[in-house]
Amino acid sequence: MRRKKAWIGFLFLVVAFALAIPAISADNGKVYVIPIEAEVERGLQSFLERGIEEAEEAGAEAIVFEIDTPGGFVNAADGIARLLDEADPETLAFINQDALSAGAFLALHNDEIYMHPNGRMGAAQVIDQSGNAAADKANSAWLASMRSAAESSGRDPQYALAMADASIDLPEYRAAEGELLTLGAQEALDVGYSEGTVSSLDELLESKGLSGAEVIQVEENWSETLARFLTSPIVVPILLSVAGLGLLLELFTPGVGIPGFFGLFSLMLFFYGHLVAGLAGYESILLLVFGLGLILLEFFVPGGILGILGILAVIGSVLLAGEDVQTTAIAILIALLVASAGMVILVKFFGKKLNMFKRIILTDATDTEHGYVSAVNRPELIGQVARSTTALRPSGTIRLGDEYIDAVSEGRFIDSNKDVKIIKVEGSRIVVRELEKQEEEE
Repeated sequence: MRRKKAWIGFLFLVVAFALAIPAISADNGKVYVIPIEAEVERGLQSFLERGIEEAEEAGAEAIVFEIDTPGGFVNAADGIARLLDEADPETLAFINQDALSAGAFLALHNDEIYMHPNGRMGAAQVIDQSGNAAADKANSAWLASMRSAAESSGRDPQYALAMADASIDLPEYRAAEGELLTLGAQEALDVGYSEGTVSSLDELLESKGLSGAEVIQVEENWSETLARFLTSPIVVPILLSVAGLGLLLELFTPGVGIPGFFGLFSLMLFFYGHLVAGLAGYESILLLVFGLGLILLEFFVPGGILGILGILAVIGSVLLAGEDVQTTAIAILIALLVASAGMVILVKFFGKKLNMFKRIILTDATDTEHGYVSAVNRPELIGQVARSTTALRPSGTIRLGDEYIDAVSEGRFIDSNKDVKIIKVEGSRIVVRELEKQEEEE
């Protein structure tokens, strides 16, 4: 009887253990999935930094970066690459569509790369603001970065270099000399730039033995999405142009109006986006407030110096908050050109006057329209005959009745004691001409 009870107990233990095995195998920790989508810029870096930090705090087994990007900016890619290199969990790149340009560079900074059958990776040449190939200095630095990215993950660097340098000849991969290398899924697998081709995230996790892990999708919050939009190199010049034009229009109208509101609102959006993206520090905000304060003081304190210093402080704060000095300086230049064009249109075509400069620019005119005269005008003298009391060379004195008057000859010399005729009166200037004998007889 005791032996039978022992066997029954043993069977219960076996069944319990068998039932526990799936539960144990299913508990494979957490996997965080973070998208790298659209353009690679500094707003994306702020989002990825938050996602990686959350994964590290949760003790994630791995982070999967779903990549679908046409590329972006080199300085932003460098910052994101450092984040990937320093991440504690294992990093897996899943190229589910495109990893082009900076996207290929970021994929290489993951521990492993997996590609969708339709995925592409490559075409990573650096281009400038005009869309042309970058200068040799910038291109050389980028090639060194691509080489280091490949070597750090144990991959043949020639393929990474061929993605960024069209002079490398790889005709077997449709990248003959003069063309950039772009690898498909099978090609990347063949050259060791991919650990596998998978059709979905689930298939990737299964291949890594993480099919039972808790998958946590990290999504951008509204402020990060807005910050990415506001820090876009296309949007930044627009914001600064609206800000400059709005503030300029406000100078043409008394008080705070709609143009000034839109100008300040655009400026605030610029700083908000850069602050959320981690680009703007509090020093740039303080400099902005200081500059706006000086501009406001200009309305009450004459001189113009405070206004000029305020404008310079605002421009300096924008430069400090920008992604990089060169890109931000170009955006500021565009904004200044737009504002200048607006000023020309207002003054030239609408006849507006700049109210802020009334304190430092003399606008009053001493003309007859405003009641100013330089001397008493005497048009009644025209046509009268006088006598020269001095020679006119061409100026001198004439006598009209009992009155002596300063006068000038019409052009030629007139001797004294000659009859002269007054032919023109322009304020205090009286012009005379010597009478001919025929006129004297008449």
